[in-house]
Amino acid sequence: MTSRAFVAFIVGLVLPVTFAIVPEVLAQSEIEKLRTEIEDRGDRLKEIEAEIAKFEQELTEVGAEKKTLQSAINRLETERKKVNAEISKTEAQISSTDLEINKLILEMTATEQDINRTEAAIADIIRAQYQASDQSLVELLLQNDRLSDFWTEIDTFDNVQNEMAAKVATLDELKVVLDERRDQNEDKRSELSTLKNQYTNQNSVLVSSRAEQAELLSATKNEEAEYQSLLASQQEARDQIMRELRDFESQLQFILDPNTIPSPGTQVFNWPLANVIITQYFGGTEFAKRNAAAYGGRPYHSGVDFGAPSGTPILAPLAGTVRATGNTDAVPGCYSWGKWTLIDHANGFSTMYAHQSVIGVTPGQKVGTGETIGYIGNTGFSTGPHLHFTVYAKEGVSVRRFNEIKTVTGCGPATTPVAATEAYIDPMLYLPPY
Repeated sequence: MTSRAFVAFIVGLVLPVTFAIVPEVLAQSEIEKLRTEIEDRGDRLKEIEAEIAKFEQELTEVGAEKKTLQSAINRLETERKKVNAEISKTEAQISSTDLEINKLILEMTATEQDINRTEAAIADIIRAQYQASDQSLVELLLQNDRLSDFWTEIDTFDNVQNEMAAKVATLDELKVVLDERRDQNEDKRSELSTLKNQYTNQNSVLVSSRAEQAELLSATKNEEAEYQSLLASQQEARDQIMRELRDFESQLQFILDPNTIPSPGTQVFNWPLANVIITQYFGGTEFAKRNAAAYGGRPYHSGVDFGAPSGTPILAPLAGTVRATGNTDAVPGCYSWGKWTLIDHANGFSTMYAHQSVIGVTPGQKVGTGETIGYIGNTGFSTGPHLHFTVYAKEGVSVRRFNEIKTVTGCGPATTPVAATEAYIDPMLYLPPY
């Protein structure tokens, strides 16, 4: 190959890159446009988060009021506004994630085009090298009239080799970038799927809140006396159910082997809520002592209560497998846990989450630490929206129908986790410091 051929070849490498600038500029323009839209969505998200914070403050104030029909209605109204704001936030996150995916697709397409051009350039260089290798140095020397032309051709050949090495390095870099963007795209699609599920669940929370308000107004006929009477009758039914449950559990035989669970004081769980407000601890709390009838005559609270507005996501404090879910409200007069979930963990514990507005998992489903498993509610017998969180020794808890306990409760078909007293564990021994 002559030096003129090499020069022509190098020009041939440069020209395609020059002509490729136009589509690259267009793609870059689209990417910048999407980036601007994503930033706008981010600003809107901040506004919505401020609205949510305002509603949460209002709910704290409403929750501190005396329990009256009007305060209950005010709470439901404010909760509905908060859930609507949460839905708007999720919609904005879905839109933003869609834009992120579109931007990644454009970036991936541009990177793939760069890779194709670089591979083509490398192929051209390899072909040129192969053709040049057919001639020996003596032949190259003899076909040039001047020695300076020979050395120029040798230098050109070295430059082409360097160009090929640079192109190979560029190709390697582009492939790494492409792999990263593909991973980002998969992560974004997974995030989008989670957000869409969250959106569906949040709408279910809203439906549940509306139904709760309609039921409340129907049962009380918007009269305060009717509301107080309803509360008293629910409390009486709850007391009876809890007495029977505690009597049943006291007869269960279970001896806890300390070697089957982590040592007390070992942090094995994360908090089940993003913002932690504990309203009642485990065991013989003051509330339990003052309201012993609510605990079957025994002043003993079987878990930890976390105060939060309805619709607040409940997070799995540890990875595990959902053993069972239930809804005692499905049976009229069964004033118990409402919507509950029981999860088994690999460390010898099981955990239960009660009074949910929406259950976000199904039996047999595996969940990861921090995954949303449901939403705070006011189902079952509850003095307000909260999460009742119970920890059991896994071998000591089972799921039973109430008619296995006593039929007098009138809610026999409903199911509930049941455990011997020895199987109840103080959650605070295994949660982060509070």
